[in-house]
Amino acid sequence: MDLSTRYLGLDLKNPLVVSASPLGLDLGNVRKLEDFGAAAIVLPSIFQEDIENEIDEMERLVAEGNSEAFSYFPAHMSENVGPKNYLDLIRRARAAVDMPVIASLNGTTRTGWTDYAKQIEQAGAQAIELNIYFLPTDISQSGAEVEALYLDILKAVKQAVSLPVSMKLSPYFSSPGHMVKTLDQAGADGFVLFNRFYQPDIDLEELSLLRDLKLSHKGEIRLPLLWIAALAGKIKGSIAASSGVQTAAEVIKYLFVGADVVMTTSALMRHGVGYMKTLHDGMVADLNAREVGKLSDIRGRMSRGATSDLGAFDRVNYIRILRGGVHSS
Repeated sequence: MDLSTRYLGLDLKNPLVVSASPLGLDLGNVRKLEDFGAAAIVLPSIFQEDIENEIDEMERLVAEGNSEAFSYFPAHMSENVGPKNYLDLIRRARAAVDMPVIASLNGTTRTGWTDYAKQIEQAGAQAIELNIYFLPTDISQSGAEVEALYLDILKAVKQAVSLPVSMKLSPYFSSPGHMVKTLDQAGADGFVLFNRFYQPDIDLEELSLLRDLKLSHKGEIRLPLLWIAALAGKIKGSIAASSGVQTAAEVIKYLFVGADVVMTTSALMRHGVGYMKTLHDGMVADLNAREVGKLSDIRGRMSRGATSDLGAFDRVNYIRILRGGVHSS
């Protein structure tokens, strides 16, 4: 069986990609994930604001001449302030594994996006995923302004580097499909659908915000499934499915609607890096049962463009469900 696929112009042995998570900080984990069947890995995001906060703190201590406070920092810390550690991680990961290593970048300024992208390219990453984690909580900002921000970041990074660039997007655009198409025409090499934004909760006893991040569950597959099905075959860039991958069944579903690769983190965080083998073997078993010779035999077969029943994706199906009663799954 031929499981090979292409993502961001990279040849992968199969469609299973490890998305950005703390697991990628440990080279032992990275090696094991490759051994267990991962075809590529996205390293944890480098955050511009974290780097700048470290630099600001160092500069403040030096300016104040606070030798006592400065002594609490490890020796040679000044050498490691900035993106050095992340760039070293890229180099070490490239040396440790044969699978492609993709960097993840989260910037806050145009200069930050471009400068760090250049350094990531020089460190040897084979692609960059732009994690534009932007919450438009300023209600004076229009949707058009938000969309322009994404477009400006993409164009700036594409001008700065020659690496393939993917956009990790949220579903919270007025027209997600049109947004993807616009970015595709602007040169994005691929899309990760979808990013899961942080959403706070409230502790009613303490009357404080709960700052935590929940792992995804398989019920979250439906929104990206819908949009990948709508976009498959309609854009030039690659499509990576993300969110809700807990078993091999979700992997197969994403492939059927047209995903080029399928990303997961939550399942690996829950069950350990060895669970990658479970996903890989489950995917192979399902494809064997269907007598699939290569991924292209099923990829996109259930996309919106490939089905004659467009109502299954659109409003008419919603009306039919309401009239026929709601069924739990």
